[in-house]
Parts: sequence; C-alpha cells; structure tokens
Amino acid sequence: MLQEAEGNNNGNLNTMKHSASHLLDLPLSELVSRSHDVKLRNRGTSFSLCTILNVKSGACSEDCAFCAQSARYGTDARVYPYRPVDDIVERARAAKASGASRFSLVASGRGPSREEIRHVARCVFAIREQVGIRVCASLGLMDADGLKTLRDAGLTRYHHNLETGRDFFPRVVTTHSYDQRVSTILAAREAGLEVCSGGIIGLGESWRDRLDMALELGKLKVDSVPLNILVPIAGTPLEHMPILPACAVIKTVCLFRILLPDVPIRLAGGRESALPDMQGLAFWAGADAMLIGGYLTVRGRAVDQDLRLVKEVKELWKEH
Repeated sequence: MLQEAEGNNNGNLNTMKHSASHLLDLPLSELVSRSHDVKLRNRGTSFSLCTILNVKSGACSEDCAFCAQSARYGTDARVYPYRPVDDIVERARAAKASGASRFSLVASGRGPSREEIRHVARCVFAIREQVGIRVCASLGLMDADGLKTLRDAGLTRYHHNLETGRDFFPRVVTTHSYDQRVSTILAAREAGLEVCSGGIIGLGESWRDRLDMALELGKLKVDSVPLNILVPIAGTPLEHMPILPACAVIKTVCLFRILLPDVPIRLAGGRESALPDMQGLAFWAGADAMLIGGYLTVRGRAVDQDLRLVKEVKELWKEH
C-alpha cells in the first residue's frame, strides 16, 4: 500500500511538472501580470518581515558549495560557539524594534547536539518571556524529539531549506542527502511546528530544477518560502558563478507565486546585489515577505530603506 501511494504521489508530481512547464514559455510581462493577480487574490496586501541572527558561526562539517561557513573551504567567515542567552535576547529586542515580526536563531553545523538543543531552548524561552517576538530556528538536521523540546520552549517555526531541486541537489551538497532534508521538514511537522523552507537560485541549476523545488515545497505544504539569490563567496566552489540576471530572479518569483498561491514568498539573501533597482518589481510580481538586517555572512542594506520600500509597495497594491 505504501509503495502504491508513493507511486501515485510521484505520478501526481510528474503531472504537475508537465502542467507547470508551460509557464516557462510565457513572456515575462504576462507572467508578472498573472502572478500579481494571484498574490492579491490569495494573499491580499499582507507583507511580513523577519530577521535572523547567526548564533553559532563557521567550522561546519558539511560541504554545501555556496556556504562560507563550511570548514572545507578557505573563507573569511568568523568562527565562534553559541552566543550566550543574554546577547541573543538583546538582539531579539532590537529585531522587534526594527519592525520584524519573527526572529530566527541560525546555527552552523550538520545539526545540534542535545546540549546545544537545551541551550537554544533556553534562548527561545527567554526571548518569548522578555521580548514577545515570535521565534524561529534554523539548526540543521534534526529529529522530532529535539524539535519538540524547542516547541515546548516556545518555538513556533523551524527553517530548513531544500536549497534546490532533487536532481540538482547532489551537485551542491554531498555530505547529506535531499531526503534527509525532507525528513527534517517532516519531523518539524510531527513536532507541531510551522515550516519555513525554500532555497537558493543561481547555483547553476536549470529552470526545471526551480520548478521541481517549487512543486516539492507545495507537496510538503510549507508555511513560508524564502528565496535567496546566490552571492558568490571567495573560497567556495561557486565563487566564480555569475550573479543571476534580474529578469531571471523576477521570473522565478512569478513561478513560485503562481505555483504556491497561498504561501508567503520571502525575498532573502542576494536581493540587493541581484535586484539593485528592481526590488519593487519583485514584490509587484508576487513576493510578499522579506528578510531584513543582514544574512549571516553577507550584509544587507539599511533597515530604514527596506521599511520605506515595504510602505511604497503596500500603497501600490492598494491602488491596483
């Protein structure tokens, strides 16, 4: 029975891939128009902001080809253990003051030890008690038991990216599998947490790979989809990868919005370099959430600029 169900799921996914592929042939202007309508029809003028904090940096055992924090690559990324609770609470307080509705604790590494999970739980509890902002975490591969510990401390959402499509994934990461990432997402669901999962575009993947990622995220019924655009970092295997053209980023936003009509599409790392003067168009095309305040090892732009952009975009939506 399980094999039959899996076969049906694979068949349905293949059918969806076939039906979605026609979107790739549409002119960008038509895609933008369609995705804009999908956004307003399904999501209204909603817009959410979040920020992240690198609570443990560098010395990661994994070989993700885009990441400055892998111990396998010669980068300038800082290396430090988990930050103390008081420091993390103060950063959460600053995030809330800047307008963020969510604050995420992000740690390098394959996954946390039991002691590290307990430390994060203490941080989450303190933030909920002293700051009152919703707390997310991104700690790598985890099982349901560890995630339940965090949920009981007050965590509401777990972040764990698929990064790219299933077929392209082995060209980006070899030290763990795509299925292990899917298992962590399912474990977060089992633990009663919301799931934030997306990926990075501009890794060298095809348009089919991007479609595959969007459809897999829909199949997993994730609650938020962050879209990062590769920022090539010196010392990593992808250091010479060209920045993705702005039109390709906009087209990707359109595809994800049309295929995931009810989910926040969150622009994250790389938006400043890939969309220097076109970020407004990305939100017109259907993105409706944003990560502010920087991206682990890559700096973002000033928060007041982003808040001004959000205000302008929401005014445009209301006029439409």
